[in-house]
Amino acid sequence: MAVKKKKKKTSKVDPELLAKRDASLSRTHRKVIYLNDHELAAVDEYCRRFKITTQAALFRQAIMERVLTELEENHPTLF
Repeated sequence: MAVKKKKKKTSKVDPELLAKRDASLSRTHRKVIYLNDHELAAVDEYCRRFKITTQAALFRQAIMERVLTELEENHPTLF
């Protein structure tokens, strides 16, 4: 008895839409931070312990979590 294979449905996405999305997600703005010896040692230990290879992603995630949380908690109110 032959097994029928399911056909995958492919949706065609507009290439212009993909290009706009990719352009909006590219990181073009640079920010620099300075750490003292103790802060750097703590970050290095954290990355070693949790096997994090890209510190930029770690910093980006931590900063954006804090920023978005603060913005959500302190949103403007009418009264």
